[in-house]
Amino acid sequence: MEKEKNCCGGLSGKVAIITGARRGMGKADALTLARAGVKVVVADISEEECQLVVDEIKKNGGEGLAVKCDVTNKSEVDGLVKKAIDKFGKIDILVNNAGICQFKPFLELTEEEWDRTLDINLKGYFLCAQAVAKEMAKQKSGVIINIASVAMGQMGLGMSGLAHYTASKGGIAALTKTLALELAPYNIRVNAIAPGAIDTPMSSSADMDPKVLEGTLSMIPLHRMGNAQEIANTVLFLVSEKSSYITGSIVVVDGGWLAG
Repeated sequence: MEKEKNCCGGLSGKVAIITGARRGMGKADALTLARAGVKVVVADISEEECQLVVDEIKKNGGEGLAVKCDVTNKSEVDGLVKKAIDKFGKIDILVNNAGICQFKPFLELTEEEWDRTLDINLKGYFLCAQAVAKEMAKQKSGVIINIASVAMGQMGLGMSGLAHYTASKGGIAALTKTLALELAPYNIRVNAIAPGAIDTPMSSSADMDPKVLEGTLSMIPLHRMGNAQEIANTVLFLVSEKSSYITGSIVVVDGGWLAG
């Protein structure tokens, strides 16, 4: 705990909302920020699972709040922000992390599957960022982190079977840069993290076909999958004063995949 505080100080007493925080990268973000002294609002579709994360935060001496929230529903997002304000009085940090990833060949992809992915992965980011930024603008400060992906096209990769997912992640990259421009006058910084292959419940190496896993690792110079803590460490840096001159950036954390 002390090491994290010393590394990225100035976070004690800050308040963060993290979506998709009941497991995987979101949970790692929540626990890491809490260890740095941040009061964390753990948001996801299961309040019970969010509460388990909050219980862990409290066990380690931190403060947290569990909130059930469907990020595609504006009223629930507005309710999330209100609960955070009512509990902690402000919001300093938003980590837009909620997302889904389901492989489906493009020619078989249904309209419903397309809409669901874009609603959660992109519309949800818009709704959360807008609701939180309105509060941050009042205090003239804040940091928003959007979780994109190396599978975001253009500066990243296209991936077969993930047309809907890559479209959403490419949208996140573009949204991040635009929000950085529009929100800079309010002293709100907006950045994105583009993870590569990260070993989480959504993309577990244990559940992957061994040939698919080896094929993936062969494209990664470090020849391993990353872990959720490595993403959380990046979040910690980007929300701290150590990164005070960084906004509108997309930080790639991929073991060198895009360098290949």
